[in-house]
Amino acid sequence: MRKTKLALALSTAAFATTAMATNGTNMIGIGAKSNAMGGTGVAAYFGAENMLANPAMIGKSKGTELIFGGTIFSPDVSTNHFTDIDQVNETRSSSDANLFVIPSAAFSSRINENMVYGIGMFGTSGLGADYKSVDGLFNGQTALQVLRFAPTLAFHNEKGGIGFSPLIQYGALDINYQYPFAASSADPSRDEAIGYGLAQGLGFGYAIGTYYDLAENFTVAASYTSSVDMEYKGQITTAAQPFGVFGFNIDHDHLEQPAEMKIGAAYSSGKMTYTADAKRIMFGEAKGYQDFGWQNSDVLALGAKYQAKDYWVAAGYNHSDSPVAEQDGTTGPGAVANFFNNTLFPATTESHYTLGGGMAISKRAIIEGALVYAPEVTSRFDTSALAAGASQNGTIIPSESVTKHSQMGATMMIRYNFEE
Repeated sequence: MRKTKLALALSTAAFATTAMATNGTNMIGIGAKSNAMGGTGVAAYFGAENMLANPAMIGKSKGTELIFGGTIFSPDVSTNHFTDIDQVNETRSSSDANLFVIPSAAFSSRINENMVYGIGMFGTSGLGADYKSVDGLFNGQTALQVLRFAPTLAFHNEKGGIGFSPLIQYGALDINYQYPFAASSADPSRDEAIGYGLAQGLGFGYAIGTYYDLAENFTVAASYTSSVDMEYKGQITTAAQPFGVFGFNIDHDHLEQPAEMKIGAAYSSGKMTYTADAKRIMFGEAKGYQDFGWQNSDVLALGAKYQAKDYWVAAGYNHSDSPVAEQDGTTGPGAVANFFNNTLFPATTESHYTLGGGMAISKRAIIEGALVYAPEVTSRFDTSALAAGASQNGTIIPSESVTKHSQMGATMMIRYNFEE
């Protein structure tokens, strides 16, 4: 059987793990409250975890707060790869990349009655699949993680505020696979190991936000997170080079974290709080993602929370358009992009249902948790040109990649609040 071993590993956190894909490659939210309420947080005050959603919101804090915790993330991805129109010649397998841990920690404190500062460290993004033991699925393995540090300063008055966070992003990328010489040489028995070795990168960006209280119980807000350019020496160019025989060429080693535009609203009535966020993630304008034909993703998130004296419970819903767009699989570049995207970068989940709660365990400490479930979606991408080229008569042999993807995530967090 013709073999190609593709291991496209994008790893950006020294101790964060290898795969997650919710709103594209991004987690739907940071922290237990945000995840419990559908990934909202642009206009609702959730504490120090607000820094990345909207840095202005930490201006609503009343004292000093410390949070730390993490998310256990479990994607369930399986792929069928058919190499004929009757779907008789089939390779089927489940990805072995199915359990990961994503860290988060943040601190905020009041400087004076109008200023608050803080710093957060968050695992925010990732992606991956592992088929390295499956010949018919190109022995593929992928992994992505992004770890961000966000020092934050917020200014506010009695009606509204603004906030700013310079972002520091660390990343590591490893791309390797085994390419069949049969496609480019007279010796079909030889496979060549392709790879540059692990490369690391550091990138910089910013987040800026604002909010305004239309009433005591009604807040509207907006924020913008810039793109963060990341360059991983030798990684993408080395991996893409053998696929030049299919017309697939990438001449740079950049994989840019896309910019985000966000708006939100939060309304409280008695013990209930209702939240709604909308955002656009610009995958279609980010270096690297553009080369694989990704498109911008629009996200709508809704949440509701009941707050009692010593506990809270919440639920939410999050929907995002998949940024992975099918290319023309009858062309070489389109077929290669379709295989990478649908089999090895399955960022295809759309709907997410969320539930969570918290309980005071002391005067200062609260333990909080959230569950996120994304039901299974199926995506079918044409890979005809990659699968077999052409028959003896010069006609393309139909083939396709069919991927099923669902997710479960569980977030646990401890919150210490030292209000003045």
